[in-house]
Amino acid sequence: MRAAGTAEPNPLVGCVIERGGEVLGIGHHHRFGGLHAEREALANCTDRGLSPRGATAHVTLEPCCHTGKQPPCTEALIAAGIARVVYARPDPGELSGGGAKILREAGIDVVLDESDPVARGLSEPFVQQLDTGRPWVIAKWAQTVDGRIATRTGQSQWISGELSRGRVHRLRARVDAILTGLGTVIADDPMLTARGVRRVRRTATRVVVDHHLDTPLNCRLVTSARETPSLIACDSAMASSELTTAKRAALADRGVEVMGVPGGREGLHHIDLAQLLKQLSARGCSTVMVEAGPGMLGSLFEANLVDEAWVYVAPLLLGDEQAPGAARGRAVPALEGGRPLRLVHTRRLGDDVELWYRRGG
Repeated sequence: MRAAGTAEPNPLVGCVIERGGEVLGIGHHHRFGGLHAEREALANCTDRGLSPRGATAHVTLEPCCHTGKQPPCTEALIAAGIARVVYARPDPGELSGGGAKILREAGIDVVLDESDPVARGLSEPFVQQLDTGRPWVIAKWAQTVDGRIATRTGQSQWISGELSRGRVHRLRARVDAILTGLGTVIADDPMLTARGVRRVRRTATRVVVDHHLDTPLNCRLVTSARETPSLIACDSAMASSELTTAKRAALADRGVEVMGVPGGREGLHHIDLAQLLKQLSARGCSTVMVEAGPGMLGSLFEANLVDEAWVYVAPLLLGDEQAPGAARGRAVPALEGGRPLRLVHTRRLGDDVELWYRRGG
């Protein structure tokens, strides 16, 4: 997990080599183009003066068997004399998958062990992008104890505390894009950049869903577009209409890119959000963070497009039924219609609580 933000679009992978319970070497895939986890762990054995021959390699993803920016990990494991390989998840890649079969043919005992959700979950974003063509979507919001993300007048700064906001900035520093809606731009005029972070691993493109190209030219996302990439996703017709020629030219002059997206169902957001995500993926985007209001979040949850959620619960209760919740726009007459989430981790941040969820069953 230490490589989040540097390994993508490759998967996050870890490897431990052991014999009889003694750890001989450990490794992980640090960065895109660098050594894979298995070769890193084998090198760690050598650095420690220990031989991996006859040992077991535990890997979070099936070892690859093709040559990309690195040679096949299957070759390295076979050459090192590894006797047994235990892996947590098959590699679905058309080129990279199939390593287990090659290892077995070489006489290595190979075991698929899917019992650990943490080991399996590590490569889940990579697997999903291969399966669906969509990037991994992380929704983030701060809320009161009674689930409100702002007051009835729209005030939301700041519900969460300084430590929570610092965590959000670190998350921004390792994603490819930050998605928001026009309503949030108008209400909060956010920058959506990673600030006060020791190491910015990726500079995220700010993406605004704006059907009619109504984003104000003087908002901070536009005026800072020369320094930090900004993209407006609008209806395909608006992206080529004569009615928006002047606005598109003004945005382009300020460094803002306009991207047309096919229209979706009628509602608050008029573009097809699934198609938007696929278009972002085609541009090399592996991870998208969503910092938006309840309309956008509701639309994403309704389309079942949220893969992960980071929720910051502050020690504050509003008790105001007109204060907005995290998501809206869904009709759910029964509990069975809710979107299930699986709690992965909790952390206390001062007086706040950070809840990390992933898509449920």
